[in-house]
Amino acid sequence: MTGPIFDTHAHYSARAFDADRDFLLGSLPGKGVVGVCEQATHSGDAPKVLELAHRYPWVVAAVGIHPESLLPAADCGEEGPAPTVSVYGGDWAAEMRALAPYYEDPKVVAVGECGLDYHWPVPKDAQLAMFEAHIRLALELDKPIIVHDRNAHADVYALLKKYQPKGIVHCYSGSADDAVWLAKQGLFIGFGGACTFKGAKRAAKAISALPLESIVLETDCPYMAPEPVRGTRCDSSLIRYVGEYIAQLRGISAEEVFRTTAENARRVYGL
Repeated sequence: MTGPIFDTHAHYSARAFDADRDFLLGSLPGKGVVGVCEQATHSGDAPKVLELAHRYPWVVAAVGIHPESLLPAADCGEEGPAPTVSVYGGDWAAEMRALAPYYEDPKVVAVGECGLDYHWPVPKDAQLAMFEAHIRLALELDKPIIVHDRNAHADVYALLKKYQPKGIVHCYSGSADDAVWLAKQGLFIGFGGACTFKGAKRAAKAISALPLESIVLETDCPYMAPEPVRGTRCDSSLIRYVGEYIAQLRGISAEEVFRTTAENARRVYGL
């Protein structure tokens, strides 16, 4: 058993886990996993996220609207558009109002996953307005925010600098210098399986530059399984590979990485 592992970013509500979700989640403590933050990405998966958080004592939840949820139907796959489009017609503000009662649940410890994603054909103005609304909500609720940043560093950082929320920059892909100033502002930097990939030189530099007290571990499961199991379905137990990689990079023990990052996760989520 490896641990203590705290997975700060997971998606067990995804279809990839339908067949064995209960068995897998029930097995995690035996694999050293002491905590999981399950992320909602829109109003459609929020109920399932809360159901999982209440069923398993080691699971907590974050609720928000992912920028990809704004994708129009023509740009979606076989699953079709998210409720942000199919139910609310793109009116993300109305969907945020519908999600408001969830934040009264003590199991909801963060606002997110939200942010900016310039990889997909989602209008930037809508993304920026929605992300800013999430930041303002997190400040109003005094909860951390879970930040998604894909190909949008400059605009994400500008809003984080303007409002200075607490929270986690998920799946960090920026520079070491930016990671350091974000951490000095009080944000935690999340690293998952992608940091172990052979071409992830920027992540390696950021991990080396940051104090360990500013790093949290994540999976984004079922996606981004780490080396040496890249390409398989990811789950929280595979964080052991990420922790071992970070330990090797920093010249410390894996147990120190797991212990400190789990403490960091509890601190950011107020647990």
